[in-house]
Amino acid sequence: MNCWEILGIEPTGDRQRIKQAYEQQLKFASDDEARKLSQAFREATGGSPEFVDNRDEPPAQAHQQAVQSQEQEETGQADRPLDGTEAQVVREVVIQIKALMNDSSRSQDVGIWKAILCEPPADKLPIRREIARKLEPQVRPLAENGSLSVAVAHFLGGWFEWFSLQDVPEKTEERPHSETEPAEGEADQPPQFVNFWPAVIGWIVGLAILASLFSGMGGGG
Repeated sequence: MNCWEILGIEPTGDRQRIKQAYEQQLKFASDDEARKLSQAFREATGGSPEFVDNRDEPPAQAHQQAVQSQEQEETGQADRPLDGTEAQVVREVVIQIKALMNDSSRSQDVGIWKAILCEPPADKLPIRREIARKLEPQVRPLAENGSLSVAVAHFLGGWFEWFSLQDVPEKTEERPHSETEPAEGEADQPPQFVNFWPAVIGWIVGLAILASLFSGMGGGG
């Protein structure tokens, strides 16, 4: 197999495309496959992968280093101006979020927020921070005052680095008072005690009537 077949792409002079193919293949590579990928990268680009040398490292460690290198690269570019394509992504995401905010039911679903905000390329750090800057005046206050679910608030706090949202407390549900529940004080009384006095009164009245009858019969004799 030649280097392009190992990388899984057509021959190209685009170093970034080669690098992306290399990273993708590396995620699931064994030790031997990782060494072959490194060799294929060197053949395709004329050099070694600038972010990792995995010839003597396990694939998992090599992949971790690749991810860390990519994060460092994104962090260094986080404050750069966005190009036209990236700015368009920001506008589209902001429009979707504003539409979501108008739906009181769907806006409580953290899965919908993740589906919009975590979709590439919106998940790239420079784009993510610009989206955060545009949404913060509207979204952050709602999350802080409890208008959004706790799950949504915590996700936004981590995703947009609005760390105050990480402290939004879980809501405790108050059980509504049921009309069938006994009033305060009645719960301590045994159920049979409620009907005790009417029975006693009826029994006393009955005895009085019988006594009266017997007294009348005795007087008549």
